[in-house]
Amino acid sequence: MEHQLPTSDQNFVESLIPQRFPFVMVHEIMEYNEENLISGFEIKEDNIFVQEGIFQASGLIEHQAQSVALHTGYKYFLLGKDAPTGYIGAIKSFEAETLPETGDRLTSEVAILNEVMGVTLVDVVTKLNGTIIAKSQMKTAVK
Repeated sequence: MEHQLPTSDQNFVESLIPQRFPFVMVHEIMEYNEENLISGFEIKEDNIFVQEGIFQASGLIEHQAQSVALHTGYKYFLLGKDAPTGYIGAIKSFEAETLPETGDRLTSEVAILNEVMGVTLVDVVTKLNGTIIAKSQMKTAVK
């Protein structure tokens, strides 16, 4: 079942992840299905991962992990359940081609590779203006 539901309702998006301001690194669900999610995020000047106008690699990793949490949270929402708390279990790989700047709008595509007993293996690709700027493979776990 595929859902085309671009939603940038910040309260709704935040209800799907365990993080709260100032640690929220996703603003929008652009697409969702059981195996994929595309999230959106606009980098603001006051973001805790911005240094001298540049969004740091640690912020990219957190954005990607929260995109995975957004997929899980929306899946639970569809089931009528509260979003679980999740954790990064392992980062197998992470590459950043370039670091985005304040005002840039990121999109990240999460591809679920495997999900077993609350542990999810994912590939995440982050783009800026259609160009890939970061890729990772990570495992996340729900509490």
